[in-house]
Amino acid sequence: MAVLKVIEVLSNSDKSWEDATRKAVKQASESVKNIKSVYVKEQSAIVKDNEVTEFRVNLKLTFEVK
Repeated sequence: MAVLKVIEVLSNSDKSWEDATRKAVKQASESVKNIKSVYVKEQSAIVKDNEVTEFRVNLKLTFEVK
């Protein structure tokens, strides 16, 4: 039986929400092992001078506890 844990992570990117998600998983994987899934809880963006300048995501990462 696997024991799973969920943590909440925030990330941002100047490219896209997908890039912000990938960056969050990559950064989290440096200290959290056995990541199994990611759930995008919220997305938002920063706008300056009528242009989107930053994409932000609030994620729930699920990983296996061994």
